[in-house]
Amino acid sequence: MARQGERRGQILQTLASMLENPRAEKITTAALAKQLSVSEAALYRHFASKAQMYEKLIEFIETTLFSLINKIQSDSEEGYAQAEQIVLMLLTFAEKNPGMARVLTGEALVHENERFEPLQQRINQLFDRIEAAFRQSLRVAQLADRLPREHDINAHAAVLAAYVTGRWQLFVKTGFKRSPQEGWEAQRAFLL
Repeated sequence: MARQGERRGQILQTLASMLENPRAEKITTAALAKQLSVSEAALYRHFASKAQMYEKLIEFIETTLFSLINKIQSDSEEGYAQAEQIVLMLLTFAEKNPGMARVLTGEALVHENERFEPLQQRINQLFDRIEAAFRQSLRVAQLADRLPREHDINAHAAVLAAYVTGRWQLFVKTGFKRSPQEGWEAQRAFLL
């Protein structure tokens, strides 16, 4: 018999896997339970609601992304290199985790009820934190005289964040056919 934490992890992995279906409609707890070969009641022994399952997926995404961003910023002293590595990491994360990309774009939450609204707000806060990470890296570049003092770091960070979210959206909306990294080498010159 699986331990509590193992079963919770298994439920979340299965949910993320089900989100990787590009034509997926609303994922019901009945479908999730069927996929796991358990009863719906068994799911609710581990999570109070489906919204809580998605909340845990978002926590996983936040923890993963921001630990990687912190590592990038601590490993490199060059601000532009940090910003470039952050963009590439965010694009790669979505490509390797298409189910999580659907959560990041909010597409996985669209068919849900009002109990999911706080989750969309949390995703919005995640975007704000990503944009703040870009601002921090661009400030490092500015302090190293790689950017002129009058350069609008806020606008530049907003463009980088919008680029990433746009690439995530395109990836999800095309049923995972258009890679988030497609064209990155050419586009990098415009962004950084």
